[in-house]
Amino acid sequence: MISERVTGVRVIRTVVRAEAEAVAALHARARATYYPDGVPQDGTDWRAAWRGAIGRTDGQVLCAVEDGRIVGLASFRDAGAGTVDLLQLHVDPDRWRCGIGTALHTACLEQWRADGKRAAALSVHVGNRRARAFYDRHGWVPDPGRPVTEGDHHLALRLELTGE
Repeated sequence: MISERVTGVRVIRTVVRAEAEAVAALHARARATYYPDGVPQDGTDWRAAWRGAIGRTDGQVLCAVEDGRIVGLASFRDAGAGTVDLLQLHVDPDRWRCGIGTALHTACLEQWRADGKRAAALSVHVGNRRARAFYDRHGWVPDPGRPVTEGDHHLALRLELTGE
């Protein structure tokens, strides 16, 4: 597991439970950018959800920290059969296009390969063009085993981790 990785003035490290509120706030800011009618209110207690994710033994939550502030996060967990699920990858909107998402993605890839994973999977909101372009640039492709059907709000993507 990654404990801390310094990249310039940015640090990529594992999130601690006490940071769940800051992580939930960043998550809310990022999600608000791709829901034109506002973030759906489904009753989820995101602080509690993030505390659970941070404490999970079958996964990890990484964050990018700049000047003592969490500016990006990535959450993933073991999906079995040599696959890992990337559950969340968010960058604070005021820090977009600064390399934070790529740094987090790279840290995830390094961890997954060190853990012997062969593939990664994720679901991205179909209307989130920025995220879809990001994943496309990083080699993610539509998962042929999970095709989009009428009314789907998410697109399943897959990344093979072998090679490099």
